[in-house]
Parts: sequence; structure tokens; C-alpha cells
Amino acid sequence: MITDERPATVRVGPVGSRADFAAFIELPYRLYTGNQTWVPPLRRDVAHMLELSHPFYQHAERELFLAYDAAGTVVGRIAAIKNDAHTAQHHDRTGFFGFFESVRDQAVANALFQAAAGWLAGRGLTVMRGPVSPSINDEVGLLIDGFQWAPVVMMPYNPPYYAELIERAGFVKAKDVIAYRHTSAEGVPERVVRLSEALAKRHKIVVRPLDVKQFDKEVDRVRMLYNTCWEANWGAVAMTDAEFADLAKQLKPVVVPELVAFGEVDGELAGFALALPDLNVALKRMGGRLLPFGWVKALWYGRDGAVPGLRVLTLGVLPKHRLTGVAELMYLAIIRNGLKRGMTYGESSWILEDNALMRQSIEKIGGVAYKTYRIYDKPIA
Repeated sequence: MITDERPATVRVGPVGSRADFAAFIELPYRLYTGNQTWVPPLRRDVAHMLELSHPFYQHAERELFLAYDAAGTVVGRIAAIKNDAHTAQHHDRTGFFGFFESVRDQAVANALFQAAAGWLAGRGLTVMRGPVSPSINDEVGLLIDGFQWAPVVMMPYNPPYYAELIERAGFVKAKDVIAYRHTSAEGVPERVVRLSEALAKRHKIVVRPLDVKQFDKEVDRVRMLYNTCWEANWGAVAMTDAEFADLAKQLKPVVVPELVAFGEVDGELAGFALALPDLNVALKRMGGRLLPFGWVKALWYGRDGAVPGLRVLTLGVLPKHRLTGVAELMYLAIIRNGLKRGMTYGESSWILEDNALMRQSIEKIGGVAYKTYRIYDKPIA
């Protein structure tokens, strides 16, 4: 049963020790016990995103809170986040909450949101937005539709009752983002292939894979394209050089060159697409740890053909090339290369609900919208 008031037995306090920090990370592994859909992330990856040594916190602050019941058991968590890069780019006073987890008790959720709001208000912020963990360039949104599907790599998952907790706490929809699914059974419509080939010839489009021998230079190209292609998007915040270098370091061991596509139009770099093997297939069996035997499973599932799917986690085209067909050609290249590796499904995520051009491009090649994630806003009193 969900309760509405905050009883005296709910206590919320900031994370103040390494033991608290460990409890903050550990909570979802306990809450999701028995949930066959949730995929436990690696604890070390979660810790890395929260450590103040992460380059994100060179332009951001955060406070972590834990909620305790009358017995002193941790029953909820939340992060309050002040992102100065967002403020500088969007000129608003929006703060964020992320890493939200809670038992099914409205009193616990209310207490956590009150603590986060108080911290943000103390820093002059007037709106609380989330879940954003910890930025728009990382895990974003609350799953509100598509609970029967397991999350793919680097995408969040939550139980259905979280939406009720958040909405009863006074949050309203700010924006939805959509995930699309592709399957090998659907294939790519022949008319799309013919049209794409015609566009490639007309606009002199060439699509090539990642050149691993020039990895650092390729990362520089991706950083330029990423920060330029998305600069006008809702909520977008440019990634710093340090953030991009950190991300590249994390992804380099799992990047498959054929699943990265650079598009050129008449010899000019026009866009890129990055897909990753859906390593959640391996993570699901690792319990959030690499040791003692998790690394063996990771190596096993990293071999060719062992991972049955992929996620296209980013695709961007420079504005002047968006009607050339280069986006569709990059998608086609990744789909074809995934099929060659024995992959049977793919996910394109996430896409803003009102990004009509990108959604049309995905739907043209057979993508079907199958999950919705919601970002919420609430004024801070």
C-alpha cells in the first residue's frame, strides 16, 4: 500500500561516510531481488559516476541522501545535482535529481524529494528535474511504458510504481524520450534500400567504420560532431574534453569498429552513429561484479556472435546535411554489420518525442517505438 504522509519513522540524511556511500550504491541490488527484468549494473561503474573525481563534477555539485525506516534500514536514495554547465547553456535555474530508488512508500519518496529540493533551493535553484543520473549525457528518464522488456546497455530500468511515487510528490511531465526496437525478422524494406542508394549517389555520401588505428583522432571527430549536432536540442549540454576522454576510456574495450559509422557528404564529415553490443546480456549474469568470475563471463559474451543485439546510443548529423539521407545510410550500415555478427535485435535510444526528423528516419528503416521514458519537473518552493 502506498501511503501519502511522511511519518516520524522516516529519516533522511546525507551520505557522510564510505559506509553510507556503499549503502547508497547497494540499495537497488536489494530492492530488485527477484526481479527478472532488471539488469544489475557493475557496482564500480555506478561508483565511478558518483565519485567527485569524475570529470562531470568539475562543473557540477551533488549531494547524496539516504532514507531510513524506524529500524534503521536503508529504504530509499536520491542524488541532488547542480549542473553549472546546464545553467550556463540554458540560462535557467533548474536543478536535477537522479539515482532515485525507493520502496513502495509515498512517505519515503516524499522525504527524499524534500531533502533534494531543500539542497537545490539553498543553491538558488527554482525547478527540480529528473530522473537525470547525473546529466543529460548519461542515464535519463523514468521508464513508464515497456516494462516487459529488459533494459539494454546503458539504459535505466525501474518498477512501474515509481511513476506513481514521483507524480504523487507533485512532479509533472517535462519531456518524454522514446526507444525504438529493430529485429532481424523485420529486415530493412527494399524501397528504403533503393532510396538510400539513390540518395548516396546524388549527394556523394560515403559511410565508413571507426578506424581503430586512429582512435584518438576519431574520438576528437566524435566530440566535435556530438557537441555540434545536439547543441540546439532540448536540455542538451555540451560535454567537456575531460568528460569525453573519460567516456572514451570506458567504452574503448567494448567498441566494435563496424558498429560505429561516420558519414561524409561530398567529402565533408557530416555525422556519426555509435552502437554498442548489448552487453547487458552478460551483465545480467554477473550480479553487478566483475570478480571473482564475472570477468570470465564478460570475455565469453564479448566473443563474436555471443551478444544477440546492439544499442544505437547516439546518432547525429550536422544541420546542413540532415535532409541528404546520411542518417538513414549510417543506420543501414550499422544494421547490416550487426546482422553479419549474428545479432537479431537492436535498440535506438533515446530520441526526444518531438524530434520528428530523427523519428521518421528510424521508422523508415523499420524501427518500432516500444519504450517510453519520462523526465519530470517540479517547482521548488
